[in-house]
Amino acid sequence: MKLLVSLLGVVLVLEGLPYAAFPEPMQRWLKQMTVMSPTLLRIFGFLAITTGLFLCFLAQKTEILG
Repeated sequence: MKLLVSLLGVVLVLEGLPYAAFPEPMQRWLKQMTVMSPTLLRIFGFLAITTGLFLCFLAQKTEILG
């Protein structure tokens, strides 16, 4: 449970950092996302999920990350 809460905290820090550091560019970027097709957004989402799961797998199954 401690690891889960720590990971959630890291995710929130990484998600919030661009908004705190670059609010105007983030607003422009978010406006651009509203005109993208849902299919393209879905593809990017699945790619992010797949990449994240693969990194989690590597971290658990290999000695590369410590």
